[in-house]
Amino acid sequence: MRALLDIFAQVFQSIAANKLRSFLTMFGIAWGVASLLLLIGLGEGFRSGQRRGLSELGTDFIMMFGGTIPALPNQHTGMQPYKLTLSDADAIRAEARYVRNATVFINRGDLKEVSEFSSAGGPVFGVEVNFPEIRHLPIVQGRFLNAEDLAQHRQVVVLGQKNNQLLFPGRPSLGAFITLNGYRFQVIGVADKIGRGNNSNDNQKVYIPLSTMLDIFAIKGENIPRDAISSIQYQPLTPDQNETAKAEVHRIIARRHGFDANLKDAFEEWDTIKSQRTVGVIFTAMDVFLGGVGIVTLALGAVGIINIMLVTVTERTKEIGLRKALGATNRSILFQFFLEGLLLTGISGVIGILGAAGLMIGLGAMMGNNQMGFDPPRLVPWSAAMAMGTLTLCGIVAGLYPASRAAALQPVEALRKE
Repeated sequence: MRALLDIFAQVFQSIAANKLRSFLTMFGIAWGVASLLLLIGLGEGFRSGQRRGLSELGTDFIMMFGGTIPALPNQHTGMQPYKLTLSDADAIRAEARYVRNATVFINRGDLKEVSEFSSAGGPVFGVEVNFPEIRHLPIVQGRFLNAEDLAQHRQVVVLGQKNNQLLFPGRPSLGAFITLNGYRFQVIGVADKIGRGNNSNDNQKVYIPLSTMLDIFAIKGENIPRDAISSIQYQPLTPDQNETAKAEVHRIIARRHGFDANLKDAFEEWDTIKSQRTVGVIFTAMDVFLGGVGIVTLALGAVGIINIMLVTVTERTKEIGLRKALGATNRSILFQFFLEGLLLTGISGVIGILGAAGLMIGLGAMMGNNQMGFDPPRLVPWSAAMAMGTLTLCGIVAGLYPASRAAALQPVEALRKE
């Protein structure tokens, strides 16, 4: 035990004897580790931010809108638009085996919202009861629409968080009334804030029963069906079956509107499941690239440590010869120089990890919850484990080769060195 403590003391004395050289060597390793962790942490912040943004829209759903089709069958000129209908949604619910849930809405952005205190703008959505099952819509006051509201065509409204503040500044809104283009609606609920920052589009929406919307504010226009809607939003049985569900829905819509389901341009849609996968692939590739760059950087740092240790062996050749002449074994010499290289890399790595973690905490505190599109960077456990594993390997290589050179020196030859 005493011999081990002596070796540790000699190692730290050797490091302290060359303070500047040791500092620069350790700084290079620590900088490489911190840069690696910070870059991967930023990438993970973007990934989680994108994932959060999609989750705040809804859960594993596909948006479908009306599209354009040939005016005459089997022709690709003279395209004409078509509108989705409530009966299309009923057919999907009845026939699509790979669709577990579907909802529809009508979106009108041209309706004037007025309370006794103020007025506001923003989209008015006519929705079904199951809308919050697919789209993210937390209720903070009151309730959402129920089956009786739709069955009885009630004139009731749920306000978004921003419009509630605009229409009832500093006043209670539940039970109060607003008018939509002159029609009187009673407020039955208020939605919680959706998203972060100043993007208030989702928070300026108001929601009324779809049946009431069809009665009063139906979509008008030439050759537009009475039950025309803005969008059908549906969820596949499982996220992995999104393409199967889309193909099934395409066949139903194509049959009902008289066009070929293979006309991909006829469908206007957004698959949030596919988008999330794409984002995941992009950021995984980024993590792999940054991880590779970080490993190369750390390997170069290891080369620097090997070089420093070889210089140390050369400088201390006479000391090594004297120690061996006094009875020091090859094993003790080997262990001392090996431990010195390992400590240099290990301490540098820990400093780099702690520095990166501290910087990420500071950035997170500065950013708060007001950033759009990305979250604060965070320390990713696998990247820290990879950095420490790479450092351990580099430390072994950086310590073992110079240590073996030192242990192989013959005492007589070493003592001759000046």
